[in-house]
Amino acid sequence: MSVMKRMSMIFKSKANKALDKMEDPRETLDYSYQRQLEMLQKVRRGVADVATSRKRLELQINQLEQQQAKLTDQGRKALQVGREDLAREALTRRGGLDSQLNDLRAQYQQLQGEEEKLTLASQRLQAKVDSFRTRKETIKATYTAAEAQTKINEAFSGISEEMGDVGLAIQRAEEKTENMKARAGAIDELLASGALEDYSGPRDDIQAELDRMGSGPGVDLELEQMKAELGMGPAPKQLDAAQGQQQGQQAPQAQPHQAPQQPREGQ
Repeated sequence: MSVMKRMSMIFKSKANKALDKMEDPRETLDYSYQRQLEMLQKVRRGVADVATSRKRLELQINQLEQQQAKLTDQGRKALQVGREDLAREALTRRGGLDSQLNDLRAQYQQLQGEEEKLTLASQRLQAKVDSFRTRKETIKATYTAAEAQTKINEAFSGISEEMGDVGLAIQRAEEKTENMKARAGAIDELLASGALEDYSGPRDDIQAELDRMGSGPGVDLELEQMKAELGMGPAPKQLDAAQGQQQGQQAPQAQPHQAPQQPREGQ
């Protein structure tokens, strides 16, 4: 296959796919129905034209018949007054009208037959158009219902373009939220460990050092208690002494009581 043929086939397939995507069966049905109505209108105009021509011939036939009757009456009257020549002239003219009448009557019969055929065709076409209109509306209603059902199913399944965009937006929002939560948690841990200083409030170095020193004896005491429970630590008396020592360190030292000085003799 040559390159041009391949390009032509690809172009036709692309164009056919694009046209198929843009085509709406409801619009196609409406267009077909409109074309049938136009055809029916043309047939009706044809029937009307034939009927008009037939009516015109009918009027001409009536006029000629009236003239024929008039000439016949004139011929009788001419014979009654002894004018045979006038009677002959009247009958001669009537003979010419007979030939015209025969031709007009033949044309009239032909037009009448054509009119009957067109009228029957118009009636059949009218029935076909009515049937097509009923079927068209049924197909359009079915297509509309199927289209709505398809959109609903796509919305529920999330495969439609609109719902796909919404799903992507929700996914991006959830990812950003998780990233922000993780970042906030990491900053809290860094602040708690002291790796990251908190500049949002005043810094108290003395209180921080006291808190660090105060947490040491508590850990040591808890460790000794665990050793004692496992039989690895000192005796309970030593634990009591350690607890007393811790309490002594934490309790404020009392000032020694000084007895009042006695006045010296001689003073």
